[in-house]
Parts: sequence; C-alpha cells; structure tokens
Amino acid sequence: MTSLKVLALEPYYGGSHRAFLDGWIGASEHRWTLLTLPAYQWKWRMRQAPLSFAAELERPEVADQGPWDVLFATDMLDLAQLAGLAPAAVAALPRVVYFHENQLTYPVRHPDPRDLHFGFTNVVTALAADRVWFNSAFHRAAFSEAAEELLRQLPDLGLERGVDGLMARITERSVVEPPGIVCPEIEPPESGKGPGRSEEREPGPLRLLWAARWEHDKNPEAFFAALELVRERGVDFRVSVLGQSFRQVPEIFHHARQSLGERIRHWGYAEDRGDYWRELAAADVFVSTADHEFFGLGAVEAMAAGAFPLLPRRLAYPELLAPLSPAAQEEHLFSGESGEPESGALARRIEELAGRLERTGSVWREPGSVAPAMERYFWQRRAPELDAALASVVEGPGPEPRREPPGA
Repeated sequence: MTSLKVLALEPYYGGSHRAFLDGWIGASEHRWTLLTLPAYQWKWRMRQAPLSFAAELERPEVADQGPWDVLFATDMLDLAQLAGLAPAAVAALPRVVYFHENQLTYPVRHPDPRDLHFGFTNVVTALAADRVWFNSAFHRAAFSEAAEELLRQLPDLGLERGVDGLMARITERSVVEPPGIVCPEIEPPESGKGPGRSEEREPGPLRLLWAARWEHDKNPEAFFAALELVRERGVDFRVSVLGQSFRQVPEIFHHARQSLGERIRHWGYAEDRGDYWRELAAADVFVSTADHEFFGLGAVEAMAAGAFPLLPRRLAYPELLAPLSPAAQEEHLFSGESGEPESGALARRIEELAGRLERTGSVWREPGSVAPAMERYFWQRRAPELDAALASVVEGPGPEPRREPPGA
C-alpha cells in the first residue's frame, strides 16, 4: 500500500471526533495534515467551517504541506460548500466523509424543532463524497431511511422523480468503518479478561458502571429505576456513574445521587483517562440504557477492559456482540417483555448477576469471552484497515462495495 498524503478537516475537534482522529493518525502509515476548529457551538461550526477551512488552505504555510492525495472530513463539514470555496487542487481531491452522527436522526432537545437545514447539509455532503463511511450498520441504515424521507418532502417534482437515483448514489458509496479504541496497559491483560483484570476479584458486592453523556437520550431514568428495584429486593451493589455533563443536567441525576448514597463508588466525569480506564477495569458489569446511540464507544471500551456488558436489544449494540455465539449474545442483551418496563427487565438481569457472583465468585459463565472480541477495534488493527480503505479510494477503480463491520 502506498503511503498517502491526507488532508483531514475536522470542524468539531473534541470528544469522539478528536479521539477518532488522534487514534488513527497516531497509528497510521499515511502522512497527515490536520486542520481543526474548536468543539463548541456546533451549529456555527457546521455553517462556517467551509469558509474557515478555505481561508486556512490559502495560507502559504498550509498550502506548502500539499499536494495531497485525498481529502478526509467528518459529518460536521458541508463538503459541497468546501469544494466550491477551496483552492482548485483541494476541490479536485478524492473525498471521504466519516459520519460519527447525523443531524437527521440525532435527538433534538424538547421543545426545539429539528432544523432540517443541518440534515439536508448531511445529505448533500454524502452526495458530494466519493466514499461515505458510517461507524455502524445501524447508523448507515438509519441515515439512508431518514435521507430518503427528507428528499421526498422536497417540493420540486423533477427532484422527486430523481430521489431513487440520489439515494442509489449514496448507497453505492457507503460502507461501514467502525472507529478504533486505545486500550492502555493499566496492567498486562491476564487470561484474556482485559487490561487490569486479575485472576482473583477483590471481595465486595456487585460493581455496576453506567458511562454516557448525562442527557435524556441515554435514558438514565431506566437505569436508576432498575437500581431502585434491585435495592428494594435487598440486593447489595456499588455503582459508578461516569460521563460528561452539561449546563442542563436531567433532574434524575440529583435525585439518584441522594438516593444511592453510600452505594456510589464514583460519580461524575473522569477527567483523567487513566482514572476512567481504572473504573472500567474495576467494574463487574457495564450497563447501557441508551435510546439513541450511533456506535457505542463506551460499551466497547468497557468490554475491552473486561466488564460484563448488559446492553439494550436495539441500535448498534447487537453489532458489537456479533462475533459471539448466539447464546453468548443473549447473555448480554436485554429488553422488556409482554409490556414489562425496560427497567424491570434490567433489574432482573442485575439481580441474576449479583446472585451468580455470590454463588461462584464471578458474573461470567464463560470468563474472557467478550474482551478478546473487542480486539478488532484496537487501533493497532483498525488503523491499517482504515489506511487501506483510504488508499482504495485513491488507487481503486469504481465505488467500493458495501462492507460489513470487521468481525460481523
């Protein structure tokens, strides 16, 4: 594979966007020029990024880093506008866009109506790209459905008759390329259980961990309702609640912190990545209750660290478990049955695992079955795969065929 000169544009250089680029570039064989904008005021970032980057690309100290072989951008960039404003040599580059999220299906905060301008920008960006990479098959399908629905609402009858053709252009260029993770060596992995795992678990009650943005689309209400049910049944546990919070934190977090009291092991955002990974490594069980998730990076990191995952049977979560046997997958997925609230189903699973831990000293039926399956997401593996996929855009003829995630 030829080493490429890559021009990467990231209008929102923070969070998962930053982690993705830093992880890939750090392990890549390609040579990168990375231009970024700060990770705040995302709406302005989407609107102004083409102007900002076009001006930056005119600067001699940036232009001298070219010529580049390929342009890589993320979903926060209006790729069509950038192509119209950038220097001709940049506008002519093969283009790859990576969809971490999209503004067609991303939850809006009540009561704000969805601004379809941003979703339409995502659609046009996909049409302007030579390759469209999604972080999960779930995301690819959700985007395609929402994009077609939006295009069919447009009033121009000529365009209405061409919707199928526009969607075909997006579909034939779309592939699934999951992100990677950095799995630090907190301690050398033992018995395939993940970093920081030892043969003997420290004594104590079941240790639960919930790690997500402190917002309603992650459904914290279901998680804390399940903990209340478990507590009422006399099950002892400790809980760590991690994740980034913002100015408006759902009220449930305040009530839960008061209610859980001494059962809390850790509460709040872990500023230090080492502290974050140590919490993952210390957890027996990682729980997600998300109503919305395009990939599930926190779940992958927790599983790589050796935690037992309890994940809702929806969104991208079943994809993460695809390498496991059907029986093993069932161990880690939950959903309400016959009208049962999801919190009730989750409480039953937590109670079962607490009982298993008490009887056997472990929450696992088959220790080490999940962590090795997450190795396919380590940057040591993902970076060469993404490098090759990027090179195929430059070197390979015609659209790349639709590929499923590694290990699916």
